[in-house]
Amino acid sequence: MSRLNALRSRFVDAPNSLGAKARARRWQWFAGQFPGLDQMSVIDLGGTAGAWMRAPVQPAHVHIVNLEQPPADLPSWLRADVADACDLPASIRSSRYDLVFSNAVIEHVGGHLRRGQFADTVHELADRHWVQTPYRYFPVEPHFLFPAFQFLPLAARTSILRRWPLVHTPTSDRDAARMIAMEVELLSVTEMRHYFPKSQIRFERLAGLVKSVIAVRT
Repeated sequence: MSRLNALRSRFVDAPNSLGAKARARRWQWFAGQFPGLDQMSVIDLGGTAGAWMRAPVQPAHVHIVNLEQPPADLPSWLRADVADACDLPASIRSSRYDLVFSNAVIEHVGGHLRRGQFADTVHELADRHWVQTPYRYFPVEPHFLFPAFQFLPLAARTSILRRWPLVHTPTSDRDAARMIAMEVELLSVTEMRHYFPKSQIRFERLAGLVKSVIAVRT
């Protein structure tokens, strides 16, 4: 592992990293907002089974919807389906849950129309939700760990991704790097309020700066 890759692990990926500690604090905050979580049915839009299996609080039932194939062997309280959260099949959309959960997904779905469809899904599935997304104006782009990356022209972002060693999945291919850059569109507070007008908008901070924005309805 190179020195810079080790730096990414130290700050983001390792179990004792700053990122891991921030995720643990967010889980505690989330669980505190929904004190009956252990008795709830939860649908997670875009999440993973591993995240719930490591979570400090286990809901009664969790239904994960993701575009990627889930692990083959899941505990009985976990269900996972491959589906598009912006266009769920009727078999899922007709269901009702106690809570919708989504962590760092809405910025990946692709444009204003798709974000609106994603928000509609959240509102339809449950009365309560927790939808978190990294804040557009935090000075370091959290997916790529590069200062002000989100404000650069696409050509510059593509060039950086082909060389920047702190990217989670490095690639030297120009087309692949361009696709990775285009797949992330960070949101502002105004946009989150637009998509979730009846929610409380809360902020996760780092060093006094807003790091992520969370739409919460309890």
